[in-house]
Amino acid sequence: MASTTSNTTFGNNLNGFQGRDNYGSVHIGLENTLGRLPHAEDAPFNSYAKQHEPACLPNTRVDLLREIHSWADGQDERCIFWLSGLAGTGKSTIARTVARSYYDKQRLAASFFFSRGGGDVGHAGRFVTSLAVQLARNVPALRQRISDAVADRDDIASQSLRDQWDHLVLGPLSKLSDSGRPASLVLVVDALDECDSDSNIRIIVQLLAEARSSLTGVRMRVLLTSRPEVPIRHGFSQMPDAEHQDIVLHNISRSIVDHDVAVFLEHHLRIIAKEWSQHADWPGAEVMTLLVQRASGLFIWAATACRFIQEGGQFITDRLRAVLKDSSSADSSSPKDSSSNEDSCPNERFEILPEQRLDSIYLTVLKSPIRRYRKQERKRWYTLIRETLGAIVLLQSPLSASSLAQLLRVPAEDVHRTLYELHSIVDVPQDPNWPVRLHHPSFRDFLLDQKRCGDRFYVDESSTHENLARRCLELMSAPGSLRQDMCNLLDPGVLRTEIDEETIDRNLPPELQYACRYWVHHLERSGRSMEDGDATHRFLETHLLHWLEAMSLMEATSLCVRLVARLQALAKVQRR
Repeated sequence: MASTTSNTTFGNNLNGFQGRDNYGSVHIGLENTLGRLPHAEDAPFNSYAKQHEPACLPNTRVDLLREIHSWADGQDERCIFWLSGLAGTGKSTIARTVARSYYDKQRLAASFFFSRGGGDVGHAGRFVTSLAVQLARNVPALRQRISDAVADRDDIASQSLRDQWDHLVLGPLSKLSDSGRPASLVLVVDALDECDSDSNIRIIVQLLAEARSSLTGVRMRVLLTSRPEVPIRHGFSQMPDAEHQDIVLHNISRSIVDHDVAVFLEHHLRIIAKEWSQHADWPGAEVMTLLVQRASGLFIWAATACRFIQEGGQFITDRLRAVLKDSSSADSSSPKDSSSNEDSCPNERFEILPEQRLDSIYLTVLKSPIRRYRKQERKRWYTLIRETLGAIVLLQSPLSASSLAQLLRVPAEDVHRTLYELHSIVDVPQDPNWPVRLHHPSFRDFLLDQKRCGDRFYVDESSTHENLARRCLELMSAPGSLRQDMCNLLDPGVLRTEIDEETIDRNLPPELQYACRYWVHHLERSGRSMEDGDATHRFLETHLLHWLEAMSLMEATSLCVRLVARLQALAKVQRR
């Protein structure tokens, strides 16, 4: 599973530091100490899971990137650069570009790219510890100090975010000697609004804001991106203006954004034209202008349109025509269209129109396969779409297509065939063992809003969570799933550290690990309570100890205490 962290993986990440001097054994000791610190492997901008995510194309975002670099490299007292914007305006791409630039300059302190439903990167539990691990990797002078901090307080990962921040980040940074102190460091935090707890979002903003006053010798710059959600706006409103610089992406001049979108479209359509033997200037200047207009400043619209067109194969011209036709229909039919309102200001039009564009392109992709289906087949398609996509958008940690089929108890070929039609909006890896992810979180918002996606594609949160909770319980209760001595060790005294990961993964496949970790979450979100004799009660009567054993094998024993407390709260609701 994506959320599983092992000492071996962390050791591989630090192998580059071995052999650089005559103290290899000391470095191994540091790795062993730091390896005890739980961290999110997918958090950094250059994690394996993010290797296909794009950076800004040359000759795009020129002025904005120059402004960010000038702020990061200059003497500006403002320690935070808040880049906010509507969904799909390119915040994460800019964050990756900046992170890559300072990583190459050896000035990147760390990066954390939040992603709701992404496991460890969907919440704040491993935010600070992940930053600490990266700091130890990126700043050699900090390795020993952070290792000492972990050894000094071996329970630090279970303490509050503030205690973690003070002990693992600010403490080691403040103790750096002049010789090992970098002139300045850049920390990149992307999509903070994707963190699943508003209260933790507020704490993170507050901690980052205090970095400048807490660090006297090291200049820390924080690039933070997010949608302009209430918890983040509130956090910045509590800061003096002298502490942060703000840029709102959707307020940047439309002509500048349209230029960048045009460059993006030209780049990708040129690749598609070459791939399918179209003439060099396909699809032509007039169509290109229409596509730029349809994008309404949204890079996610342009990216989705290009993927949809490319997947049309020899029918790319038909796909292009469908994109333009459906977008044109949205203009004429949507009651939200304010382009004819002479009294409306440009900013108001910009805030309304992009959502229309996203709805249009998403509906185009979802409806595309329907045209070749018969009536009964269409009904089945709609059901598969809701079941499969509903699970994907509400999973707490992504699963592969095969594991998703096991969890949902549907034929694997149904899941694979459904996802095959949706590559434009769902990232389906070629490796069947790698998790399926959404290309962009805006698609989740679209599916969870009945007014935007319509009845046929609407994903009802409570009923979908209820279904996932039921599937998790069924999977854990199935013969051969949870049982005593799951790894067939035959010795109750074996330590967890003595069991290899392959043995655990073989007896606890990803879908079963997911069920063990998250069934309580789905039960809570379904709005259902525990009742005597229900499925939850029967599961706990039979498999409570087996579940605890499985969680121990997954190194999640501490999580069980919180999960049991949450279950007790659900039971209390029922007794009132």
